[in-house]
Amino acid sequence: MNLASLNPEQIVPELQSTDHLEVISELVGLLFDYLEQVQHISLPEAIKENTYANLTQREEKISTGIGSGVAIPHAFSEDIDEMAVIFGRSKKGVEFEAVDNNPVHFIVLFIVPQKDYHQHLQTLAAIAKLFTRSDIRKELALAETRDDILAVFKKHAVNG
Repeated sequence: MNLASLNPEQIVPELQSTDHLEVISELVGLLFDYLEQVQHISLPEAIKENTYANLTQREEKISTGIGSGVAIPHAFSEDIDEMAVIFGRSKKGVEFEAVDNNPVHFIVLFIVPQKDYHQHLQTLAAIAKLFTRSDIRKELALAETRDDILAVFKKHAVNG
């Protein structure tokens, strides 16, 4: 999974929510809106609710705030066939109970099909590695638009 392959519609330059569970809800809603547009289908509300429940249950066990202003909420689903990803940014910051107790500014939420369970570890590692670089976090903080954020991901894309 490479964030450089996201479509602009999968990037939220300024999240409206300020609470971590509200942020997850906001991102899930926007992600499913995007999936419905791309697939030209209407997904049942139950799938969205189950996805949100899976994400919040995961978050209640242990925060996905990995530090340095980054959170990676993720869950598994039997209702999707391909990994689904959305990136959100909060300039103000969101209290995410991160390991370093600092607010989170960058959230990469992804849902992995249950059949591809193994894929989540590779995805987590790739995202964490990208965001360990302070120069990338600074560029993302300064980016103004979806396209600017996407340009940062493309600039720092890892081939392979």
